[in-house]
Parts: sequence; structure tokens; C-alpha cells
Amino acid sequence: MTREEKSIAIEDLTAQLAGTNIIYVSDISGLNAEATSSLRRACFKAGITLEVVKNTLLAKAMEASDNDYGDLPSVLTGSSAIFISDVANAPGKIIKDFRKKSDKPVLKGAYINAEVYIGDDQLNALATIKSKEELIGEIIGLLQSPAQRVISALQNQFAKGEEATEEVDA
Repeated sequence: MTREEKSIAIEDLTAQLAGTNIIYVSDISGLNAEATSSLRRACFKAGITLEVVKNTLLAKAMEASDNDYGDLPSVLTGSSAIFISDVANAPGKIIKDFRKKSDKPVLKGAYINAEVYIGDDQLNALATIKSKEELIGEIIGLLQSPAQRVISALQNQFAKGEEATEEVDA
């Protein structure tokens, strides 16, 4: 790779990193062609970008980024692939699902909404992070609950009032 090609690759990676707040770094080496193809297909279906990257280029892109990746560049050894997603738990779920069949991919680290997670032991926590949509749904449910109780109470009172009126009329 020439110096100019490296520079272009770093600019592209920096642009990708700037466009997202959710990045998982993983080791997918050792997966056979069929498993790699299956992983890529699963990522595509989930709206996740999966890209094998050179560690030095990714480290330089992280350096050039406005985001603070903390210790995440320290995990950039060996073979690395990045998962870029709009949903915080989607890459974690896919990695966890693939781990049922083999010991790869191995999670090296993740950057999610300015939080840095290092190590494969973080996978379960990352896979269970609630997505923005799930959190909004829970909040709406919590907000609707008191209103539904008030409406139900009013309906009960209204029904009792109608029963009392019917008894007086009879």
C-alpha cells in the first residue's frame, strides 16, 4: 500500500467513525469461508457494516476522530474487523449468536455512545444493552400506565353512575 493509499484509507475510516457512535472491534480470523459469508450476511440483514481493517490505519483514524476512544486502540493487535451499527446491541447479539457454533468472532472492544468496553468478557453486557427504540417503548409504556388507570377508574365510576340511574328509573 502506498503512502497515498494509506492516507485515503485513513480518511475513509475517519469518516466512517465520525458517522456513528457504535463500533465493535472483533477478531474474525480463523473463520472459514462459509462462516465468514454467513457472518457477513447476518450483518447485512441487521444493517451492520462489517469491514476487515488494518490495525495501524484504524488506530490513526481513531486518533484523527473527534471521539475519544480511550483505550480502544490498545486492543488493535492481530487480525481486526469492525462492526459499525446504528443499534447498540445488534453487533453484540450477532457475535453472541455466532459464538454458539464456534469460538469466533472474539470481541476485542467496543465504543458505544462515548463509552469504551474492552475485552471479550463484555459481550454479554453489550448484547443485552437496550436499543433506543426499546427504551422509548418502555418510557411510553410507563407514561401511559397512570393515564390508563385514571381512564379505567373514570369508566368504572361512569358505569356505576349509569347503573344507579337505571335502578332509580325502574
